[in-house]
Amino acid sequence: MKFCTNCGEELNEGAKFCTNCGVKIMDGNFKDETSEEKKQKPTSELPNDLTSNALKQINNVISLKNNQTSIVKKSMYSALFFGLVILIAIMNFDTMPIHPAIAFLSFFFLLSSLVIGFIFRSRETKLQSLISGENLIAAWTLTDSEKRNYVDFLYNNEKAKNKGLLIVISVLAIVIFGIFILVIEEGKLFMFLTLIGLLAFVSFFAFGMPYYYKNQNLKNDGKILIGKNFAYINGFFHNWDFPLSGIKKAKIIKEPFYGLYIKYYYTDRTFTNTEELNIPASEWVDLSPLLAVLNKE
Repeated sequence: MKFCTNCGEELNEGAKFCTNCGVKIMDGNFKDETSEEKKQKPTSELPNDLTSNALKQINNVISLKNNQTSIVKKSMYSALFFGLVILIAIMNFDTMPIHPAIAFLSFFFLLSSLVIGFIFRSRETKLQSLISGENLIAAWTLTDSEKRNYVDFLYNNEKAKNKGLLIVISVLAIVIFGIFILVIEEGKLFMFLTLIGLLAFVSFFAFGMPYYYKNQNLKNDGKILIGKNFAYINGFFHNWDFPLSGIKKAKIIKEPFYGLYIKYYYTDRTFTNTEELNIPASEWVDLSPLLAVLNKE
């Protein structure tokens, strides 16, 4: 019995590609293993030089719900609701009077819902192209320990960043409110209490949000899907396919975990911005072919 050396899946007689992980079967790219050895190996989802038939087999392995779809639906429902409010205001029903201010706000929320729906509809389509395999070049699933290490890394980074922002905002608030408290004759107590309330709110946000995101990230699916122009990382979608956007650097990293580092840039009304992605991978995943594809872009 022959098994794939990459994922341990049993190979069909004369197979040129592994139907489980997609690795091309070349001379020596298989070995005899026991069923017990095969069970102990993790399942790879790395497409590599796939035929359409092999890609179809791999797509059956990738079971992932498109989390952008729910945002699109909520945006459309919101647009429908505010559109209905505007329509009632225009019709000017006596039984359902709508104040002009409410109609104006509804128009604003209608436009916002449509814009959000349009943006996330595009993201939904791109993510679906990864799930279907159309634009997928690599995929794997993190183990529970790998996901926890990744989530802890994000949590520590977010906490450190928020701590710095808290210090800056607190200093500015103390200076500004302090001047008012020293200068004005009345309302000193009110200004002081306002300062304390502002600092308390900012502190809660700075230290509370990292905990919230940490718990959310731990509940996510641990799936990693990489395409040439976008990636899905444990529940979050990133893309760099805008005009004047692309990858600045891609490399394999060993710290803080084994994985892939991608630095990409995009251009918007605030000029050129950069984002850094540290994508964890299992030790058995060969990232070299993926790196070669990304660096060609």
